[in-house]
Amino acid sequence: MEKKKIPVALMIAAGILLYSNTVLAQSLPPTRETSQQQLSFDEALQLLHKGNQSLKIADKGIDIARAERGKLNAFWMPSLQSTGAFVHLSEKIEVKQPLSQFTDPAKDFVHTILPDDKIISSILDQIGTNTLIFPLAPRNLTTVDLTAEWVLFAGGKRIHATKIGNTMIDLARENRAQVDATQRTLLAESYYGLRLAQEVVSVRRESYQALKLHYENALKLEATGMIAARLFAQVNMDEALRELEAARKEEAVVQRTLKTLLNLETSGDITPSSPLFINDTLPPKMEFLQVVGISNYLLNQLNLQERMAKQQVRIDQSGYLPNIALFGKQTLYSHGIQSNLLPRTMVGIGFTWNLFDGLEREKRIRQSRLTQQTLALGQEKARDDLSVGVDKLYTGLQKALDNVRALNTTIELSEELVRMRKKAFAEGMATSTEVVDAETLLSKTKVARLAAYYEYDVTLMNLLALCGIPEQYSNLQNNQ
Repeated sequence: MEKKKIPVALMIAAGILLYSNTVLAQSLPPTRETSQQQLSFDEALQLLHKGNQSLKIADKGIDIARAERGKLNAFWMPSLQSTGAFVHLSEKIEVKQPLSQFTDPAKDFVHTILPDDKIISSILDQIGTNTLIFPLAPRNLTTVDLTAEWVLFAGGKRIHATKIGNTMIDLARENRAQVDATQRTLLAESYYGLRLAQEVVSVRRESYQALKLHYENALKLEATGMIAARLFAQVNMDEALRELEAARKEEAVVQRTLKTLLNLETSGDITPSSPLFINDTLPPKMEFLQVVGISNYLLNQLNLQERMAKQQVRIDQSGYLPNIALFGKQTLYSHGIQSNLLPRTMVGIGFTWNLFDGLEREKRIRQSRLTQQTLALGQEKARDDLSVGVDKLYTGLQKALDNVRALNTTIELSEELVRMRKKAFAEGMATSTEVVDAETLLSKTKVARLAAYYEYDVTLMNLLALCGIPEQYSNLQNNQ
């Protein structure tokens, strides 16, 4: 008797397949109702350049380099200093001159005229015992001076220092470009990560709806004694619901990450309007290898640092040459020092020449040359590492492209398999397990294809950033 009732139950189950999806949608877990902000990738890039904190720090680095160059250029200008002092001396500054040096010649002269003179000689002897004192400066002295110095020749130090200052600005700009490329990479990961998360939520929702419908079909068959079909369908439906909730939580995490990166404080959710993309063809790998050797940020920074080290060697070598400077001094105020003793105005030219400094110059030169050689070796190693990096990323792009092509065919076959399994289940020719397996396979395949798209987009940005041309990302994005 039960075997005769089965076809009737199957007919009822087939009718259930005609239920509208709106009824099933009402049974889904409620979604968050928040304001949505449509945002394309280019718009997100504009927000990144406007509010990203890392880029602001890099901009300050350029300002610091400019200030440092200004400090180095200051050596070209004359220096002007004002000095003042109050001095208390332990004794007066004076000239003491014994009068005997004047009276003794006078006595000899008198004796030549009056050999027997005693009166004049006695008077001269008394005068000669005294000392003549001429005061020059009191014990308390005060002076205020204005001193100027202008270095005319410094052995080439200032010329090389100016070149170092200009190179420091170029280095800061290169660092800023590298930070920008890094932030672009993070933006691609976050932006398309959010797009991936939302697409995965959509796939999980579709899978849940399909398994929910299958569960209701199996629920009708439970009346015929097929309890195992209903239990199996319910277990997989609950698993699909769990995966849907997990996907929504992952979407919320990526949502916050993108907002933090863009420095947005809006309460609404961001909805990426730029889809995940993939290019049908890729430029030859050799083009990327050529570009990375010219535009890579690390190589450019090492090259600039080597240039600075070369200028530092020349600065150290200039230590063998003298410094020639023009100097002047003007006394603005003086108390206690007469101008006939110390002139109020002095102008002159002088030089300083360090003849021996304990071989310190030789050691500095050797150290600077070692630094220059180390940077040159670093460039060679960086080129080798970058070639490996380009090869690895390019292979990742090809792998993602191949995966998408293969998964497109797999999805078409999976969709056809789901359709056939549902039809067979309605006709009693397939089990619940077969339907669930087909739905699960289709869901996993769609997620895998989305992941391949995401992997391609992020890897492409990493490759362009490594080559120093992240701005080309928009062109490839629009030419997929």
